[in-house]
Amino acid sequence: MLKEALEGQVTVVCNVIAASVQFQVEPVGRWFEAFLKRRDRNVSASFQELEEEEELEEESEDEELQLEEYPMLKTLDPKDWKNQDHYAVLGLAHLRYKATQRQIKAAHKAMVLKHHPDKRKAAGEQIVEGDNDYFTCITKAIEILSDPVKRRAYDSIDPTFDNTVPTKSEGKENFFDVFVPVFERNSRWTSKKHVPKLGSMDSTFEEVDSFYSFWYNFDSWREFSYLDEEEKEKAECRDERRWIEKQNRASRAQRKKEEMNRIRTLVDTAYSCDPRIRKFKEDEKARKESEKKAKAEAKRKEQVEREKARQAEVEAVRQAKEKEEEEAKQAAQQAKKEKEVQKKAIKKERQKLRTSCKNWNYFSDNEADSVKMMEEVEKLCDRLELMSLQSLNEVLLCDSREEAMAAVEKQIQEVNTQLQQERDAELAARQAARGAEQGGGGGGAGSGNKGWNEDELQLLIKAVNLFPAGTSARWEVIANYMNLHSTSGIKRNAKDVINKAKNLQKLDPQQKDEINKKAFEKYKREHVAVPATADNAAPSERFDTSGTDISSAAWTTEEQKLLEQALKTFPVSTPERWEKIAATVPGRSKKDCMKRYKELVEMVKAKKAAQEQVTTAKSKK
Repeated sequence: MLKEALEGQVTVVCNVIAASVQFQVEPVGRWFEAFLKRRDRNVSASFQELEEEEELEEESEDEELQLEEYPMLKTLDPKDWKNQDHYAVLGLAHLRYKATQRQIKAAHKAMVLKHHPDKRKAAGEQIVEGDNDYFTCITKAIEILSDPVKRRAYDSIDPTFDNTVPTKSEGKENFFDVFVPVFERNSRWTSKKHVPKLGSMDSTFEEVDSFYSFWYNFDSWREFSYLDEEEKEKAECRDERRWIEKQNRASRAQRKKEEMNRIRTLVDTAYSCDPRIRKFKEDEKARKESEKKAKAEAKRKEQVEREKARQAEVEAVRQAKEKEEEEAKQAAQQAKKEKEVQKKAIKKERQKLRTSCKNWNYFSDNEADSVKMMEEVEKLCDRLELMSLQSLNEVLLCDSREEAMAAVEKQIQEVNTQLQQERDAELAARQAARGAEQGGGGGGAGSGNKGWNEDELQLLIKAVNLFPAGTSARWEVIANYMNLHSTSGIKRNAKDVINKAKNLQKLDPQQKDEINKKAFEKYKREHVAVPATADNAAPSERFDTSGTDISSAAWTTEEQKLLEQALKTFPVSTPERWEKIAATVPGRSKKDCMKRYKELVEMVKAKKAAQEQVTTAKSKK
């Protein structure tokens, strides 16, 4: 409380008053309930007023409570109280488990006022003494229904509850009319507050799935202790009480299991009959089919696109190849034209040279000298290039015979000098090759410096023909083939084989003829026929003992083709195979065909062995 300021005093503001702060408070407990009621009614009332209003409503409910008289009440046996309907005894058969505690107490009060033994006795009614009077049933009913635990046990075995489960045939005819009341009836046993509805045909998949998930995981509070056959309070000792409890637990567990099986059967039956489940399955199947078709269509389109791209690539490669071939063809034609033009020019210049020399009488009056000069002029025509021929012809067109003769003799001298140099170089190469063959030259001890005998040369020629150009690792294969079949014991490598092959190519035709002649003579010596015996007869010769003559001539290309075609036409299983094969090759006998086949087989085996050995050696490296 501020004092009034005196005269002369000054009012001073020390601090500014802070602004008000608003806090949001949430009511709890019974105040929250009162808040909700006020909010719903849109009125402002205190909690006490709402409680008084609620009491008045309950009193009015008690006044309006209508009891149904149980006609069998007076005939009930108090000893058989477990098999009696306690709600019917109190006149609440129409409310049953929905009746409140206040209604139960009100009903009991009304029944006491009407059926109490003192009331009936005062009315002149004959009363049975002791606990045998039916009023004991009313007392037992209020005792059970007023206790929440006992009432829960009684409600769980409600004798009026319908435990039946519809069959599949009933559910398929009218699913919702059959199963909606069944699920609503059984929902009273759930421990959870919110129970999903069965719904209708318009329910979504999520709603249907939530419904069946709830019922497949149904948690029932229903228990069957009310049906216990023995009461443990009647036991005379602790052991007997334990035995009774054990028997009761076993019976309760069995009934609980039967109850859960009943609920599971109900849910399974409803799930199998639910038309929405069939619809969802059909929709899912259709969706999967559509996805499958879409994937197949996408895959087909991808394959088509890939095939188009491949064809486009092939077409581009083909066009590029055709373009290259066309360019190469044009270049070849151009080169051919240029070559023909040059050839014609050279021919023209050569003719000019011959004509000019002829006009000058080959620069000699003697016939012998003229012939010799004529040979030299032909040599010039063969050796000189176009430019040289043109230059020489220009000189020959002059009027001076001496200048023309000097120019011709100069060219002849240059050409002869060039030819002599070539002969000397060729002679030196031959001498070097002969020295290498005789083993002379150099002090190295390697296999490349050792001489080659005639057998090795023939084996080299055979190997070069057997493994033509293009063979993988050709020279290694040839060297390996020689090492396998050579009898000299000298190991040759690829470098030695290449050098020797080059030397053989440089030999003059006379030396080549000598080598071929020696090879033929050796072939004749090795293939002279010997009388066939059990010891020396070749496997292919044991089928024919008619011939002891020298081997026939070499096979031609045409004969070889006919033999190969006959081998394909007549397989091994053909009767008299070799007679039929020999009949298709003119001029060849059965023995010739068998020998040639054996040689081909041995040649192929040797070729494969040489190639495999080289491949194995490379893989090891």
